[in-house]
Amino acid sequence: MNKLFGLAFLMVGMLLAVGAGANFRYYSADRSASFTVVSDDNELIDLTALQPYVTYNNGNIYVDISDNNPHHPDWGGDGMSPNTTYVFEELFHVSNELWENNRTNYPICVSIKSNQDNVLLFAGDYSSPVAGPAHNIEFTVEHGDPIPVGMIFDNTNSTLGLDQFQMSFEATAGACGP
Repeated sequence: MNKLFGLAFLMVGMLLAVGAGANFRYYSADRSASFTVVSDDNELIDLTALQPYVTYNNGNIYVDISDNNPHHPDWGGDGMSPNTTYVFEELFHVSNELWENNRTNYPICVSIKSNQDNVLLFAGDYSSPVAGPAHNIEFTVEHGDPIPVGMIFDNTNSTLGLDQFQMSFEATAGACGP
C-alpha cells in the first residue's frame, strides 16, 4: 500500500514539474459565435433608427408599421393597405465606428437578408440605390459615412392581418467584392 502512495506522489510531483515548466505556444479549435444587437450607444457597427417605425427591444431591431408600435405617430394609420406598394426610405442606417479607423480608413461589408417574398431591401436612396432593391443586399460602409436602408412592401394580393418576418445582418472586415 505504501508503494502505491509513493508511486502516486511521484506521479503528482512529475506532473507538477512538467506542468510548471511548460511553455504553452499554440492551441487550435473551431468554434461558433453569435451576437445580439444591444442598446449600447458606443457600439462599433451601429444600426440607428431614422423613422418612428423602427424600434429596439431586448437587443433586437424591429420595423413595426402598425398602431402597436410604441412610437406610432399620432397622424399614422393602423397599418398598410392590401393591393398597394409602399416604399419607406431611410428606415435605419448602418454606420462603421470600428476602432481601427483611428489610424486609417477601415471599411466593412454589410449583408442584409430577408426571408419575406413581399419585401425588398435597398441601401441608399430609392432613386439611386447603392444596393438593391432585392431580398438580399450587400454594400460597403466606410467610416464616418453611414448608409441608410429602406424597404419596399408589396402588398399585392395580401390578406388582412399581421405579417411577420425576419432579417439577418452580417458585417465582415473589408470592402465588399465587385
